[in-house]
Amino acid sequence: MFSGKTEELIRRLVRAQIAKLRVEIFKPQIDNRYAKDEIVSHSRLTIPSKLVTSPWEIYELAQHAEVIGIDEAQFLGRELIEVVQKLADSGKRVICAGLDTDYRGEPFDPIPQLLAIAEYIDKPLAICVRCGNPAKHTQRVVASRERVLVGAHDAYEPRCRNCFVPPDPARDEDTQEQLPLSSPQG
Repeated sequence: MFSGKTEELIRRLVRAQIAKLRVEIFKPQIDNRYAKDEIVSHSRLTIPSKLVTSPWEIYELAQHAEVIGIDEAQFLGRELIEVVQKLADSGKRVICAGLDTDYRGEPFDPIPQLLAIAEYIDKPLAICVRCGNPAKHTQRVVASRERVLVGAHDAYEPRCRNCFVPPDPARDEDTQEQLPLSSPQG
């Protein structure tokens, strides 16, 4: 989180619109953080989008599109892989943005599988709020064992490999701020 994935998605979709390509933009219904009918970056950059509950809705709604944007792809499940493959195979440009790992640091399906079938991959990194190094992890800072907990600065912060504290599976409830932090190695 906080690496600019959504901003980059919006930038690419705006460029496609400027080129007068037919663009369709989607986000999962679960992403209700900022707006119902827009993709919104953490810095409040926006673009209109459609809410979907299933990847197959994207398939149906995107038949006339030339470029398809999908934000928060990690929330759409493994069926998204087949949908993206079918759309790309039919000549459409599909641009997905999503987290590749969850708050535990484990692969977040379907992103690893989408990476495997993609022609182009960009992996922007955030900046660790603890030490300033490139951050590849999303540190959950509120108590919850749910894998999917939609939130922003209130629930997560970017951390580098050295400052990231994975949740302790032996604890009933994890509040990351209460865990001892490993000091950055220099």
